Amino acid sequence: MFLVIVVSDVAMLSSIGDNTLPEPSKFNEARNIFLIPGVNEFIPLSWGVIALLVTLVVHEFSHAILCKVEGIRVKSMGILLAIVPIGGFAEPDEEELFGVKADNKDKDASSTEGPIERKILGLEKEPDKSKMATREQRARILAAGVMSNFVVATIAFILLFGPVLGAIAPLSDAMIVNVTSDSPADIAGIQDNMVITQIDDTPIEKANDILLYVSSVEPGTVVEVYAAKDSVVSVYDVQVGEDTAEDVKGIYVNDIVPDSPAEAAGIEPGMMIIKIDDTQINSSDDFVLFMNSTEVGQIILVETVMANGPEGNASSAFYEVELVSHPDGGTEKGFLGVYYGSNGLKITPLGITVGEFPAKAYLEALRSIPSMMTGFVGWIILLGLPIVGFAGEGFPGFSGTLAQFYHPVGWGEPLGIGVFWIANALLWIGWLNFYVGLFNCLPAVPLDGGHVFKDYLRSFVGRIVPDEERAANISAAIAATFTFVILISFLFMIFGPYIVHGF
Repeated sequence: MFLVIVVSDVAMLSSIGDNTLPEPSKFNEARNIFLIPGVNEFIPLSWGVIALLVTLVVHEFSHAILCKVEGIRVKSMGILLAIVPIGGFAEPDEEELFGVKADNKDKDASSTEGPIERKILGLEKEPDKSKMATREQRARILAAGVMSNFVVATIAFILLFGPVLGAIAPLSDAMIVNVTSDSPADIAGIQDNMVITQIDDTPIEKANDILLYVSSVEPGTVVEVYAAKDSVVSVYDVQVGEDTAEDVKGIYVNDIVPDSPAEAAGIEPGMMIIKIDDTQINSSDDFVLFMNSTEVGQIILVETVMANGPEGNASSAFYEVELVSHPDGGTEKGFLGVYYGSNGLKITPLGITVGEFPAKAYLEALRSIPSMMTGFVGWIILLGLPIVGFAGEGFPGFSGTLAQFYHPVGWGEPLGIGVFWIANALLWIGWLNFYVGLFNCLPAVPLDGGHVFKDYLRSFVGRIVPDEERAANISAAIAATFTFVILISFLFMIFGPYIVHGF
């Protein structure tokens, strides 16, 4: 873990020297460094609170249980609560664990540590002052929390990527982006963000499937449209109108990256990017190809139309955008800051505009993560899954619009949307336990890794320096240096981009 910190520092210093350090973004904000729900913008409050409670209880109870196993008294334990849980503690007897004598001076009559109060509370049994944990016992006690976090994370991920994702299946890739007012679909009760799964007896997987089917029936024909909302499929009788609309060619803007050039220029979700400079953007491939040819500081002209109407009848809007470096670094191409759909929208004679999301491919990508963990890439994807996802979009779980594309199957079918709740809980329980375990491995006091590191460092130095007091001072100084370096490294990660690019 210390090497990870050092490598990150070296990478940032190198990027400063090469003038490639990304500009400050939400990834650098101090609140997003801490894994506290309600503070960290990437962690949803509800699932984050559940996951953090599990993480803290597992970590601190493990310390306490191992103390009892090794015969060390536990004085108190609990969870630190603000609006949400922000920490936990298990307080072993320091004299028994570390050989540090507690300060018992000036105990007043109100203290529950006095002899009378201890007898009243049934705590009159004094700890065995001759008992002191060995170095190996201390290591086991201190490492118990970290190892329990890793075990819980492993169990959570095995359940998530195994039986839980196995109980989730895609409904369709075709989602209704817009329902035209007073159209046959609007009159029938169809709404935005529904997913179309079937028309009459024909299954629907792609937006083109809708166009192919309705083009085969006469205008005025009433068809049965199966559309899902919150994983519940309902049937709507919709009259097919005249097919006079043209397909919208371009990429649909699903969302905008905060503090990005696109946001600064005024580009908004719901727009369709149809041209950049003199390049026609007919698909996501065209967009990716163009952006790969750009560079930081380049100024581009983005032409858009609103996605709720055919291109020919919509007025274009133009946005002049200066591209910046990608927040994640590692590339010299320009960064615009839009989350986009994989295909253009389809205007159908049913009075609806349909877009596509690769629901089936996305679910298969999630299921393939465990098989990728034999290599470095799989671990990177897992560690960054809730934050950056597969393409910078992040995967907070099956909620909101994303959940609309899926439904429970198999053993999860009787649970309904409860399967999504289980998946979300397992995702965040596994992810937070893993990160809290990693963080506590750092050789910085007062973290568990810091205490273990200091303890074994003192033993190592003691073999070289015969003077026990001097050996203790040297090991304490080295441990303090590690703690200081790690603290400065975290501050550098947060404030480095601001120092270079300005606050």
